Amino acid sequence: MNTEIEEYSEKYRELLEKAIKTIKINIENESFLKDMAEDYFQMATNYLEDGKVFQKNKDFKRALASFSYAYGWIDAGVRIGLFYGIDRNMFTLYK
Repeated sequence: MNTEIEEYSEKYRELLEKAIKTIKINIENESFLKDMAEDYFQMATNYLEDGKVFQKNKDFKRALASFSYAYGWIDAGVRIGLFYGIDRNMFTLYK
């Protein structure tokens, strides 16, 4: 067992869960982009849940990959304005 990747995947999961809790959808209900924002959010939460299953099964490489992919969905959503996220340490902000 590689404890380094196990610890890193746990740390990344915790960061991802914090990021998901801090974002808000930044699109009005009437906009077609609302569906896109919800899709990005759903993709992120799906990959988070997949990663948790991989962690439970001690497959830490796939867990880390799932968490990384989930974070990519969230970060991209913040970057293009689908989500509101102001923490520059957590997200890649446009300005």
